[in-house]
Amino acid sequence: MSEVASFGVARSFSGRRWRLASGDEAVARALTQTGLSPVLAHLLAARGVDAAGAADYLNPTLKKLMPDPLVLAEMDIAVARVAAALEQGHAIALFGDYDVDGSVSSALLADFFTSLGHVPRVYIPDRMSEGYGPSAPAFATLKEGGAELIVTVDCGASGGAAFEKARALGLDVVVLDHHRVETRPDALAHVNPNQPSDTSGLTYLCAAGVTFLFMVALNRHLRDSGFYRARGLNEPDLREYLDMVGLATVCDVVPLIGVNRAFVRQGLGQLSKLGRPGLKALAQVAKAAPPFTAYHLGFVFGPRINAGGRVGRSSLGADLLTARAEEAAQEFAVLLDLHNQERREIEKRILEEAVALAAVQENAPFLLVEGDGWHPGVVGIVAGRLKERFAKPAFVAGFEGGMGRGSARGIAGLDIGRMIRAAREAGLIESGGGHAMAAGFSLMASQLAGLREFLHAQFQGADAALDAVATLDLDAVSSPAAATPALVREMALAGPFGAGSPEPLLAFPDVKIAFADTVGGDHVRLRLVGGDGARLDAIAFRVMGTKLGEGLLAARGRRIHTAGKLIRDDWGGVERAQLQIEDAAPASL
Repeated sequence: MSEVASFGVARSFSGRRWRLASGDEAVARALTQTGLSPVLAHLLAARGVDAAGAADYLNPTLKKLMPDPLVLAEMDIAVARVAAALEQGHAIALFGDYDVDGSVSSALLADFFTSLGHVPRVYIPDRMSEGYGPSAPAFATLKEGGAELIVTVDCGASGGAAFEKARALGLDVVVLDHHRVETRPDALAHVNPNQPSDTSGLTYLCAAGVTFLFMVALNRHLRDSGFYRARGLNEPDLREYLDMVGLATVCDVVPLIGVNRAFVRQGLGQLSKLGRPGLKALAQVAKAAPPFTAYHLGFVFGPRINAGGRVGRSSLGADLLTARAEEAAQEFAVLLDLHNQERREIEKRILEEAVALAAVQENAPFLLVEGDGWHPGVVGIVAGRLKERFAKPAFVAGFEGGMGRGSARGIAGLDIGRMIRAAREAGLIESGGGHAMAAGFSLMASQLAGLREFLHAQFQGADAALDAVATLDLDAVSSPAAATPALVREMALAGPFGAGSPEPLLAFPDVKIAFADTVGGDHVRLRLVGGDGARLDAIAFRVMGTKLGEGLLAARGRRIHTAGKLIRDDWGGVERAQLQIEDAAPASL
């Protein structure tokens, strides 16, 4: 990356310094000779892709990227125990989390086992009354219901007392998780690329990715042992499950690298067939139609599936994904859509309060805000909004009766999951854990001051990461004339986009704002004109009341530099390119 402020933008409307990615110019020229546009060639070169590797990068497949599942520690133990349960007819219970990753992981195994003639019980704990993860009472309930084996998905890495209860009850527990832990839980098998004993290097997988690899290994074991042949069963086609694996991979915001790229790319193709009744019903309710993109996964399907765990019945997401009857699937989809609308209303109210509290913490390296009555189902979303708005890590907690449940969202270069785990181990909070970029915690009101002091100490020396947030990294340069639907389609080939592989940010230098006005209350709609007279429609979402929104409206009729994501817009049945503005700055002082 160049250290010089690109286009002279040392401080944009939103206070960021622009930096254009630099790639090997010889590599970029070689890529253009393969038929790629200069924009895509520059993007690939800057991301370390050369002409020899471009074809595979632009077409990620499981055939080339799929790892051997047995590289995961304890995978062989987990496969052997579950295979024995299937062969001997032992009752299996699935214990999942209530978010998209947990719901998908539960549905993956439920569908797979059911296809083998073994219908498991799916248990999703109630977010409000039971909280996250396994508990002794829940395991006791499953034992009373006849369970002989419990498989936890997207949880269980830090099971604690639940595993002591399982041992006392004579229950075997297999954990399929991806949350980072420093010590192994007391389970029969713990398959988790983020545990100390694992050397697979697959730390970027979400729980559904781990679960899918488990299914591949189990399927191979059952095939080799003659399980299918002895029972006259057809071997399941595991590719049919990729719609759900891709969905969870995007929604859990894990890096889109390695096999995750294939999960999402091939998952989108499977999803576009709408062969799963639950996802078909959800698409109808959301008025979404194929071909689907990662945007649909993260912003159309994901929030609705999550809504049950946030403000409704926690098991609704898993119920939808495992539904086989179209009538039942439609019922679940409608309920989830209603809960999502409710979630948005709650989120809007809490966000307004949280923004006001965060505004007075402008000089702190992080945000820690809390409020009585804030719904625990939306504090994670609010934390994400605060992080975006204030460009710093955010910790948000909602309290009820002196007890608080919170979520945190981080930035690249800082591991907030580690901070939360350290706070838990120091006795500063009641519980907590998570990833580098997202974490959850619970605490008493009396612990707030101690947590704040602890976080201040943790953020000492974090200047480099915080400074990076104040920098906008741009991938390539374009113009209104070059911003065509064909370019949008070509740029999509570099996807899927998400964490670890961000959607390209294009710079459009020296363009004139021919029109700018507010739309929908919170957004600004614009028309940009290049030096050659070519026009490009643009929109800046949720910028009213921000410095970016004020700057754009004040720059009507003036020339600016702007940066954003080029997206497809087919409103009115006409396909066109539209710029989704992320930032802007005056073209001249």
